[in-house]
Amino acid sequence: MTSSIHAETTLRPSGWPSISRNNGRLDGVDLARALAVLGMFVSHIGPALILSGVGRKAGAPAEFLGALTDGHASILFATLAGASLALLTGGSRPHHGVALRQDVARIAVRAAILFVLGMALAQISSVVIVILSYYALYFLLALPLLRVPPRILALLAAAWAVAGPEVSFFMRRKVEGNESTGGGALMFADLTSLPGAGAGLLRLLLEGTYPVMTWMPFVLAGLAVGRLDLHSSAIRLRLFATGVALAVAGSGGSWLALHVFGGLRALQPKLDFAGPVAAALGKDPLELMQASNLGTVPTDTPANLLLDGPHSGTPFEIVGSAGCALAVLALCLFLGDRFRTPLAPLTAVGALSPTAYAAHIVALRSLPSQEALAAHPWLPLLGFILGAVVFCGLWRRYLGRGPLERLMHWASKRAVTVLVGPRPTTTPDPGPSRSSRWTRRFHELG
Repeated sequence: MTSSIHAETTLRPSGWPSISRNNGRLDGVDLARALAVLGMFVSHIGPALILSGVGRKAGAPAEFLGALTDGHASILFATLAGASLALLTGGSRPHHGVALRQDVARIAVRAAILFVLGMALAQISSVVIVILSYYALYFLLALPLLRVPPRILALLAAAWAVAGPEVSFFMRRKVEGNESTGGGALMFADLTSLPGAGAGLLRLLLEGTYPVMTWMPFVLAGLAVGRLDLHSSAIRLRLFATGVALAVAGSGGSWLALHVFGGLRALQPKLDFAGPVAAALGKDPLELMQASNLGTVPTDTPANLLLDGPHSGTPFEIVGSAGCALAVLALCLFLGDRFRTPLAPLTAVGALSPTAYAAHIVALRSLPSQEALAAHPWLPLLGFILGAVVFCGLWRRYLGRGPLERLMHWASKRAVTVLVGPRPTTTPDPGPSRSSRWTRRFHELG
């Protein structure tokens, strides 16, 4: 999940806030973040997931919706995290000096809050792998790169997207042998012993569901995008075109590697082994293999890196899913400007994304069994979406920042004052006094 971290808009109870060019917040970014939040709802409580839990096959709409959001929602969050960091620190005109030091302190404090909150939610959740602790780590690792130009950030993201999965693969092979990674997130229980803490750190960096080694390219790409003038229509169009090209390159490149350049032959023993299970589920063995990862691919054969399934962490998935995220962001920037008022309740979900995300994790604990939910498999998802849109829309309109957003703003503001000091203010020059003007005139005459 992503944090609503860039500069807040001053809200008035009399109406929805208007976003000007001088304001740090863009409606389109909030709209994209809202889609990511709702996409996570689909992944966690969607009809396809509910019906598969009771051994029933979902219909085409449910399957399509699940495939559309699986993996893509969380990657959109991570990409928007980088964009939000850029917007918080000046956007296309990066801060420097005291202002940048204040930004760094503010981000670090919010990251600490998200890290602890992530562990707490992971401790109580049995069905969702919570992203917040990973998210906090992305923030901290991005801090040294806040002054890097966008072109260099884009090149670094591209290089990391290609090399990161290979480095992860061989590092995990050294650690795990040929076993698959179990994914997961960090919990307080991991910190009760030194071996547990070490395993938790390894999960965050390498073995988990959203590991730093393969997820930082999304943050770097978002940071590069946030350094552009996102008010420019030309830049939005280029962003959309780039996103589409990357999405095609990722998915098409994986298809070519598997079907043209021999990847399927290398995976054939695994496909044969998965055949009976796939047949029982009514799936193709390759389809089953693409959908069976929890953040990384198994290390039994390097041919696994040719897949592009959700949560596989391969170069093809990273490139393709990053492209989807960029294209969605570009579209949302256009829509956010064009339909600001009718979309205001939805963009409010993005503005209050930490609150919405945490609330839905807690709410999942109160749901009945999957057997009971399967009687009306669409009802839970629709209820969660409606509840989030109504709550966030009304809260933002009348109260401004959400509960968690208020906490992070309050804590980071006070920490900045203690650690860095108040931002220096400049007073306008009143001009020379009357006496000084006469003195200067006297010297000029002399």
